[in-house]
Amino acid sequence: MKAYVYGAHGAAITEVARPAPKGTQVLVRVRACGLNRADLGMTRGHAHGNAGGVGTVLGMEWAGEIAGLGPEAKGVEVGDRVMGSGAAAFAEYTLADHGRLFRTPSNMNFEEAATLPVALATMHNAVVTNGALQPGQSVLIQGASSGVGLMALQIARFKGAGLVVGSSTDAVRRGRLKEFGADLAVDSSDPGWVEQVLKATNGDGVDLIVDQVSGKVASQNLAATRIKGRIVNVGRLGGAHADFNFDLHAARRINYIGVTFRSRTIEEIREIFDEVRRDIWPAVEARKLQLPIDKVFAFDDIGKAFEHMEANRHLGKIVATL
Repeated sequence: MKAYVYGAHGAAITEVARPAPKGTQVLVRVRACGLNRADLGMTRGHAHGNAGGVGTVLGMEWAGEIAGLGPEAKGVEVGDRVMGSGAAAFAEYTLADHGRLFRTPSNMNFEEAATLPVALATMHNAVVTNGALQPGQSVLIQGASSGVGLMALQIARFKGAGLVVGSSTDAVRRGRLKEFGADLAVDSSDPGWVEQVLKATNGDGVDLIVDQVSGKVASQNLAATRIKGRIVNVGRLGGAHADFNFDLHAARRINYIGVTFRSRTIEEIREIFDEVRRDIWPAVEARKLQLPIDKVFAFDDIGKAFEHMEANRHLGKIVATL
């Protein structure tokens, strides 16, 4: 089968053996796959958790049809239309645990479905489970113009947030954040953004920050968070190391929470998918939570899809179809 593999000379489409499902795994015939920032790093040989390096089939998000079942797989049948996340998504066939997928709604095509699994699981866990957002509370999404960021805005609005703030350093994308639920859009590269947030919250700061940027905004986040507020650290696109004002963190008694899928067990990941199904799945089926598709590429042009991502001018998801 065809797969997009990182090799000795970089990432390229290569013929590899079709995998066989074991245990609770299902075999999926992939019809579309979504690109994510972590994939871009892996095309350059960077590790993502335990994955990466020469011989790695790339990709972590897909939509397709179940083509085979492991002996312990339950709750699904061959032919079911599903979407999910996991390693080796950029291939004609991939494996997934039976608890790490969603059934694709009948009103959604494969391209649309491929945009959702990572964003839904990541941001429901960050905003609702760890962020503990309550109706009427205020929230700031750092890096809101990314695919997962746009989903975070929508989940916050759907869960009844009183004030939703989104950040983007790109003026055009920042100007579109209100389409996805933001009441206020700020430029996190402008030192004045903290004052904008404080002004919008009567000087208190927001109840919750979901941070995909980190780096130089880490201490600024502390200043923009209310006393006894929460910061959920999801990503580090702005840097994994930076100055951190420990005194301000203590003075404001902020609950600072780090999250990642890389160190979670499969049981923990199944629970995250179950929480999405229990809490917000009707809104997904009703198309109240969805992501725009910036551009669709044929799988044979997946290299061009990554060039498009690296140009960093897109809003929404980039998808490749098989």
